[in-house]
Amino acid sequence: MSEQFIFTRYRTDCYHCGEDADQIIKAVSAQAQVICSNCGATRIFIPRFENTEVVGVCTPLGRYDIWTLETGARCKNCGVEGAHDLVVGSNHLTTRCRNCGYTHFYRFNLEYIGQCPIDEEGEVSAPPAP
Repeated sequence: MSEQFIFTRYRTDCYHCGEDADQIIKAVSAQAQVICSNCGATRIFIPRFENTEVVGVCTPLGRYDIWTLETGARCKNCGVEGAHDLVVGSNHLTTRCRNCGYTHFYRFNLEYIGQCPIDEEGEVSAPPAP
């Protein structure tokens, strides 16, 4: 069964190419990605833990500015379609449902310059072999 969770965009300067471009943010249970729409540079995050008891979001300092966003999504815990807080840093990505407080913490895993997409069905595609 595929899953759709967080799929949104944030326009800012790309950390890799430096161009003002949409950064495509996709998060499912198995992985989260931030992909530059201009150069394809992709930061991949893997799950660290999930929690419904945590208040707030994790925002450790990193090399780049932290993006604090709001996006609509269907919560994978309570099933309600509604607002989610999304915090993206250079070493972490956090999602939190405003309805039930379900929080999903991801940690940075690798940087990939090219394409490593999560498709619209929530399936993770493997990067091409070097």
